[in-house]
Amino acid sequence: MSRTNHQMALLLRFGIGLMLIWLVYQVAERYQFRIDMTEEKRYSISEPTRTLLNRLESDVVVEVYLAGDLPSNFVRFQKSIRELLEEFAIHSPGNFDIRFVDPAQAKSAQARNQFFQGLINQGIQPTNLTYSKDGQNTQKMIFPGAVVSYQGQEQAVNLLKGNRAGGSEQIINQSIEGLEYEFANTLQQLAGSGRKRIGLVTGHDEPDSTFLGGLTNLILTKYDLFRVNLPEKSTPIVGYDLLLITKPSQEFTDQEKFLLDQYVMKGGRLAFFMDVLSINIDSALSSSSVAIPVKTNLEDLLFKYGVRINQNYVADLNAGTLPVITGNIGDQPQITMLDWPYFPVITNYGSHPIVRNMDAVMLKMVSSIDTVKAEGISKYPLFSSSANTKIVGYPVEVSLNDLRGTLSPDRFQAGPQVLAYLLEGSFTSLYHNRFAPPGYRKTDKIDHGAPSKIVVVADGNLITNELSPETGQPLPLGSEPYSQNNFGNSALVMNIIDYLVDEDGLIETRSKEVKIRPLNKVKVRSERVKWQMINLVLPIALLVLFGVVKIYLRKRSNNY
Repeated sequence: MSRTNHQMALLLRFGIGLMLIWLVYQVAERYQFRIDMTEEKRYSISEPTRTLLNRLESDVVVEVYLAGDLPSNFVRFQKSIRELLEEFAIHSPGNFDIRFVDPAQAKSAQARNQFFQGLINQGIQPTNLTYSKDGQNTQKMIFPGAVVSYQGQEQAVNLLKGNRAGGSEQIINQSIEGLEYEFANTLQQLAGSGRKRIGLVTGHDEPDSTFLGGLTNLILTKYDLFRVNLPEKSTPIVGYDLLLITKPSQEFTDQEKFLLDQYVMKGGRLAFFMDVLSINIDSALSSSSVAIPVKTNLEDLLFKYGVRINQNYVADLNAGTLPVITGNIGDQPQITMLDWPYFPVITNYGSHPIVRNMDAVMLKMVSSIDTVKAEGISKYPLFSSSANTKIVGYPVEVSLNDLRGTLSPDRFQAGPQVLAYLLEGSFTSLYHNRFAPPGYRKTDKIDHGAPSKIVVVADGNLITNELSPETGQPLPLGSEPYSQNNFGNSALVMNIIDYLVDEDGLIETRSKEVKIRPLNKVKVRSERVKWQMINLVLPIALLVLFGVVKIYLRKRSNNY
């Protein structure tokens, strides 16, 4: 072969190679795909999220306020946010603009403070970090959140969420696991064609609007809320995606129970936040008080659906505090925050997506729940007390001496007690093999219902709020004005509502798990030299071997 022909052959091969590369690029650009080879499918998004993204009709802009100089764990968090949003962009039909902004990069302190305040006003919660950098402790305020814009609407989303009982690494990991749900849930709210309708059942001496203000404000951020005065209804309950039973203290009539029962038979969803005992805390602190039963006449309905709320109180060593006057300084009372075992702080959650990676929740005067046989009903425990629990059966006397006495672990040996259940399945009517109440015909009665969901929480105080000492306005659920603690009650109640009205299965994305696989430190120390030699010597040896083989082949070719 002449030199000219050899050069032409090389050019032809080069041209063909370029053409193949161009073709591969065009195919890859048009038919994008990714292969997630991780065991837990860390980089994949769920089918409900893909369906949601495919329905988007306009461009999306996401501004993430987590940028700049960050400690390593937050750099990992930032990387996970970026990877998830890039996956969202692949499945979105329109433009999906992703921006990372450092709020601290303002030109002046005044501009920076104004920007910080603007983010806080939008609902993004700041976090103060203290970490070591170059051997010195560094403090920095960050805003681990984002603002999502779609069709002229904006909504803030906080991304740093998790159980505060764990360490910082665990909180970061739990936040990473919840990223898909937080962003998908925000997009669903912005792109939703209509808001779900929530009914608040009234007429049984429920707490007034002052103490349900935190609940109503929470629900109205995402859903439409209506009051359903059950004693005034005589026709079937229709037009609501969910009914809430919120701490009733008067009896339901047989006619009212029939309406609730038939609502469930038609596939309606219910959430019960119930007290079976009532006590005056102020009296208990001044001397003592005896709990009295709360008669709601709902016991048989709940029993038929598969649960029974016991007439007891669950006391827990893992508890919140209560302001108690312990003396006087001059004419001013001295108030001390003392642990109150009847206010359990919940960190023991089940595996259901409703409560996955939940922060601590504080309950007040809660009872335990048992399950009973109900054909075709699946029962999922949502949360329980800690292992250091005591059950105080009826009649219950509560007094200040319970605070003053020593809270010995020896007295709290009852073990975890389930305090809330999710029930799913096709329920059997309470009025199966029974006559309908007066005023209703047999043809009005359904004995075996369509698939439905019910949540039962043995604490009516979960959905009531405290009042601000300064303004008297309702505080968010879980906000304690005296201890200055903010518990996860709002998030828990919203998760319950979201799950019960969710038709797309979006909340199932909360079950996503990201496993941390730390190195074995003992093995690292024992095999350190071996792996250093492999990493340093093996590449050089392979390079030398490649050179020797190439020289040998070239000499052999020249000999021919």
